[in-house]
Amino acid sequence: MTGVGFERYRDELVAQTDAVREMVRGADPRADVPSCPGWNLGQLLGHIGGDHHWAAEVVRTRATGPVPDEIVNDLARYRETDLETLDGWLAEGAAELADALRDAEPETPVWSPSEDHSAGFWARRMLYETVVHRADVALTIGTEFTLAADLAVDALDEWMGYSVYEEATSEPGLIGPGRTLHFHATDSDEPAEWVVDLSTEPATWRRAHEKSAVAVRGALTDLLLFVYRRPGLRDRVDVVGDEELLDLWRERAGFWLEAE
Repeated sequence: MTGVGFERYRDELVAQTDAVREMVRGADPRADVPSCPGWNLGQLLGHIGGDHHWAAEVVRTRATGPVPDEIVNDLARYRETDLETLDGWLAEGAAELADALRDAEPETPVWSPSEDHSAGFWARRMLYETVVHRADVALTIGTEFTLAADLAVDALDEWMGYSVYEEATSEPGLIGPGRTLHFHATDSDEPAEWVVDLSTEPATWRRAHEKSAVAVRGALTDLLLFVYRRPGLRDRVDVVGDEELLDLWRERAGFWLEAE
């Protein structure tokens, strides 16, 4: 398995969830989440727990096809405003998913909405889903978001890979000669640069330093939240070059979820 390793993904998933639980103690569950328009904090917490419960079912049952995801996406389910109840939901979901992953191997065949149908996919994806939503929580309650450098690098690796899926690159005008994007982390002790190459089909990505149509420089966590289209990040990164291409790529990157 690539990245930081299956066991690390599993353990960090629980640690990141515990961090969310600690952050929201005493918070207002009715507070609006600026980075998730239309959501309040209670709904966000319900969604995070729903993600974990859903993924646990997928892994535990060794699903061979899509599993109903209303528990994740139906916000009407999450009207709970009692923080103690929400805390239990989060704790149970993370523990359930960690147990399901503990009973699997990274290569265990399991359905996923990506090209990677393995338990390893779920360990990595659910960790970074939780990480980014922890950033949403931090923005909501007005605290700083930090993340270990190796996790931020791996999260960016993951998202660059998704951004070149066929479903993400099918937008007219995205693929074409010379259409490349370069991302450069300015605060990493190790080289941390990425090139997304949309000049030919299929699109590809690589770790590299190359002159590109557009370049984005910034701190690791800022780059991560920028590619996830979180608000307020445009002023925290330096962009040089084709901003129209950058905006189109950012908009389309999440469309990998259409793959099944």
